[in-house]
Amino acid sequence: MSDAPQVGIVLVSHSGPVAESVAELARGLAAGGVTAPVAAAGGLPNGGLGTSAELIGRAAASVDRGVGVAVLVDLGSAVLTVKAMLAEGDELPENTRLVDAPFVEGAVAAVVTASSGGDIGAVEAAASEAYGYRKT
Repeated sequence: MSDAPQVGIVLVSHSGPVAESVAELARGLAAGGVTAPVAAAGGLPNGGLGTSAELIGRAAASVDRGVGVAVLVDLGSAVLTVKAMLAEGDELPENTRLVDAPFVEGAVAAVVTASSGGDIGAVEAAASEAYGYRKT
């Protein structure tokens, strides 16, 4: 493992506890070395259900190490919020990507890949490949 900066991961859910739990799970399953920076951006600032650009922006800034930030989302308005923030161009760190991936499996794959030193492209690919994980 090098000391190079790692890709940051932001997990956006309509629920704060869901985002925090998925972040904890992904960190735990990626353990065994230096874990990539992960931040949860769930719910609204007052704790209610919803999606908050303010919380997403703060989370992205907290995990940005200058090599990219992968954002995984749970449902519709979270996707729309992140897309709008990316379109603005100044609300998220440079080289932030909205990753099309299943929320839980994709988060684990993203954190494991980022923790092992994968670049933003590798993190995005690993998370997206989680769509193919079969359970039967």
